[in-house]
Amino acid sequence: MFSRIKEDIGAVFHRDPAARTTFEVLTNYPGLHAVWLHRISHRCWQAGFKWLARSLSTFSRWLTGIEIHPGATLGRRVFIDHGMGVVIGETAIIGDDVTLYHGVTLGGTSWKAGKRHPTLENNVVVGAGAKVLGPIVIAQGAKIGSNSVVVKDAPAGATVVGIPGRIVSSGENAVPPEQSQKRHRIAQKYGFDAYAVSPDNPDPVANAMGVMLEHIHHMDLKVEELCGVIQSLGGNVCTDNLHAIKAEDFANTGLDPVMPKSKDAELDQFDPKI
Repeated sequence: MFSRIKEDIGAVFHRDPAARTTFEVLTNYPGLHAVWLHRISHRCWQAGFKWLARSLSTFSRWLTGIEIHPGATLGRRVFIDHGMGVVIGETAIIGDDVTLYHGVTLGGTSWKAGKRHPTLENNVVVGAGAKVLGPIVIAQGAKIGSNSVVVKDAPAGATVVGIPGRIVSSGENAVPPEQSQKRHRIAQKYGFDAYAVSPDNPDPVANAMGVMLEHIHHMDLKVEELCGVIQSLGGNVCTDNLHAIKAEDFANTGLDPVMPKSKDAELDQFDPKI
């Protein structure tokens, strides 16, 4: 029992930078209190003492603001941060190292007996206010965005956002590391690094921006090559300087117009202008 308590306290320090001392965690983290009381009520439920189990669950809800049905199954090092308004249904199954934030609901969509609540595998993170409904499976390492409503399974490592929840990032559609690094260098050269075109950003708009930047870069290279060939043949093209990017062009936009030189020779051979 004491080893499990020590694990739970360690999980708080690992996942909450606001935690300062063990005594503070023991006395001021209702998520921990709710999990510990649930372990007692869950054993009572399994032993057949249903009324006692429900009464302990009700007391825990009154004390912590977190409602966990005694029939729910919780793994090790489950961390409920802040916790107010969290509801976990009877047939919910939560794996190890799962993190839930305030306002999360693991609810059912049917009145029929049987498995009607979600299963969260190991290392799942559910953001504040999210609703995960029905006997679905949120696979290992998946992340549910705040205020999302998820009613379908999520694959391992996926990021799910929106109403209804949609997968915006997964292992299947992730950008290859070498392509992501190249896009990042292109974004820096054009001064649009603030779009955060990176592999850990699941925003589909950012991904689309990355494709556009890459396409524009290749178009610029082709135009540069074309101008060079025409000039070598005696043509008089590409002689006018284009308007250079200035800091004033980005006023109040949050974008950084600084364009450091890239180490990639392919990127340095063309100096982009607007």
